[in-house]
Amino acid sequence: MPHVRANGIDVHYTAEGNGPPLVLLHGASSSALEDWSAQRPLFRKVFRLYLVDLRGHAGTRGALGPHLDTTGLADDLLATADALGLATFHLAGFSLGGLTALQFAIRHAERLRTLVLVGVDPQPEPRASVARVLMDPERIERQEPAWAAQLERRHGPVQGPGAWRDLMRALHAGMRTETPIAPADLRRVRVPTLVVTGDRDVFVPVDHAVAFYRQLPEAQLCIVPDCGHQAMVLRPRIFGDVAEQFYRATAAVATERATAGRSPRGSGGGPRRAPMPGAVLPSGTTPGPSGTRDAPDPANGSGPSDTTAPPDTTAPHRPHPAAGGVR
Repeated sequence: MPHVRANGIDVHYTAEGNGPPLVLLHGASSSALEDWSAQRPLFRKVFRLYLVDLRGHAGTRGALGPHLDTTGLADDLLATADALGLATFHLAGFSLGGLTALQFAIRHAERLRTLVLVGVDPQPEPRASVARVLMDPERIERQEPAWAAQLERRHGPVQGPGAWRDLMRALHAGMRTETPIAPADLRRVRVPTLVVTGDRDVFVPVDHAVAFYRQLPEAQLCIVPDCGHQAMVLRPRIFGDVAEQFYRATAAVATERATAGRSPRGSGGGPRRAPMPGAVLPSGTTPGPSGTRDAPDPANGSGPSDTTAPPDTTAPHRPHPAAGGVR
């Protein structure tokens, strides 16, 4: 299991593929390998992937603390990128990992080539209220013993027996103290950004996702139909096609940012918005490629079918096992 020493912890990561570096971050209580499993076959054909486990999760060793917040996790990410020698890189994060990626982008936009955020809301509610119920360890053991066993298998070997209970408490404690991210901070994210959310996400209402997208200077938006929180798991083909189009459309800017090692200046004076064609994609829609050298090649495969996981509903529930837990 490869690790790097970063910010006082031993960060576990999996590296695979060849090409520009792409760091992938997972959701709360999960792992990078599990959350991004459906996209790995496509992404690693074009990118050098770094699938990173967050503090307190899966294979990463180190102190958890009484609460886990995204600003601290962003500090971990900075130290991890430095330890891996990544001067600039593409970054994608889901839910907790997406909020971590957003915090990183606010503070270190010059380090990023592009940014993909899935299931992310800069507002703490309703996320914190939903998580208060779903993340209660006693409730999980009482009502969902199979999920408790899954959490033990995921975290127990490295974190220690029963450590998932402390992880859940630390995650919820971090959410309780979380404050909304200010619009002024969001405007600092001058990075080509793709925002993806499911239209049935109980953690991220659609109107929140639209408001979030509108505050980012260089953002695109995709609202995935008939889909809950884990868009890349529940609708992998749609997500893969949208991500492919995004990476193709932003390839030139990503190359510029990689070369400069900082946010480009004086390139037009205003936001470089390029909303996706039809921000709300109808079921079965697959955006067409536009073709650049840094993008995935659709001829080499487009990932698993959308039928690999069922759609979730509008009611809070334990996420599909393939997604690995609460976000």
